[in-house]
Amino acid sequence: MKAIILAAGRGSRMEKLTDQKPKCLVEINDESLLDRQLTALRAAGITDIAIVTGYQHHLLDNKALTTFYNSRWQETNMVSSLLCAEQWLQNESFIVSYSDIFYTDHAVKLLLSEQADIGISYDPNWLSLWQKRFHDPLIDAETFAFDSDGRLNEIGRKADSLDEIQGQYMGLLIFSPKGWKAFKNVFNELANDTKDKIHMTGMLQKIIDSGCMPVQTVEYQGEWGEIDSESDLKVYEFCEKNT
Repeated sequence: MKAIILAAGRGSRMEKLTDQKPKCLVEINDESLLDRQLTALRAAGITDIAIVTGYQHHLLDNKALTTFYNSRWQETNMVSSLLCAEQWLQNESFIVSYSDIFYTDHAVKLLLSEQADIGISYDPNWLSLWQKRFHDPLIDAETFAFDSDGRLNEIGRKADSLDEIQGQYMGLLIFSPKGWKAFKNVFNELANDTKDKIHMTGMLQKIIDSGCMPVQTVEYQGEWGEIDSESDLKVYEFCEKNT
């Protein structure tokens, strides 16, 4: 089992906190997001870990990780970053982690235990966290709906109401070789300009719409967070210090 962390982007909404370093090196209570992810992945038994770099990539070259560089990080999104490691990923199952999140090893173990060809973690109790981050959670929240078997039906559209959101997608996924092949097949059918612009949620929706492969949702109710702004950082630091 492998894992890959997507850390090519700058995270411009972090403003001065990412002026000199990539977003994954931002710290919550003196521990970087990257270190938290590595701790969780290794505690779940994953030691073969890679990272896709871009912005300030030289600061990530000494982390003893397999490294892939997205030279077009300013022009592309996470899907393109993931495909920078295509050859490294194709022969065995792997975890994908966004670089601006943190989670525990339990989240990783739940994905591993599901044995899905494509599986994604979600938080069913997302609303209480989003209410701490935003005065109106719908400003940021997107649709997330699945059927009675946990198979994803919709993801990534701007939600008009809370009723359209059964959980919060966390940015933590798993692919089997079969799932990765289906992902690439759908991606290869896209127009070239779409390939550069498409987000991960957009790709997941296209896989669902194609009918080629189900996307399995995996419920996680433990500690986690997404850092998009300096105010987010303050929220999580406060929560950790008061638990």
